[in-house]
Amino acid sequence: MRDGAECFLIRGSPANRVLLGLKKAGFGAGKYAGFGGKIEAGETVSAAAIRELEEEAGVKVLERDLQPAGHLRFLFPARPSWSQVVHVFLVTTWEGKPAENSEMVPAWFAMDGIPFGRMWQDAAHWLPLILAGERIRGTFTYREDCETIDEFQIRVWNPDASKSCEHRDVRSSGL
Repeated sequence: MRDGAECFLIRGSPANRVLLGLKKAGFGAGKYAGFGGKIEAGETVSAAAIRELEEEAGVKVLERDLQPAGHLRFLFPARPSWSQVVHVFLVTTWEGKPAENSEMVPAWFAMDGIPFGRMWQDAAHWLPLILAGERIRGTFTYREDCETIDEFQIRVWNPDASKSCEHRDVRSSGL
């Protein structure tokens, strides 16, 4: 299973806007998502997140500006090559202005106006939690059509609670 990184730029305190990118080509074309992609050989998760933000959104961030927010597993039994583990980050500080490129069209959305109907189906379950400040771990299994969620589990994750980590089930479904 491949590893990836995904970043969401947010504005406001408390956060009131999120930057999403409309994917023009490749995996997820036609859908809105955060900015990210696969981790290259020899690259750290943070380095991949920084590189992908610059490539896809045209902004520069420092490693200290990446706020870990989630660890998500996406399983596609009908297309195992699509299965992946994604490390999710929030970013509140960056240099540059998000700009369209050959891969993505960036757009700002109000928190109550996120286009979940034009995103991967899983996003409606986990993105609101992350944007509300929760750190989560989740697993999403897709049906044979690779568009519909078959089942999922999300846990709030507090790595600072104890050595064993506190986990609290938030949502779980065998749809």
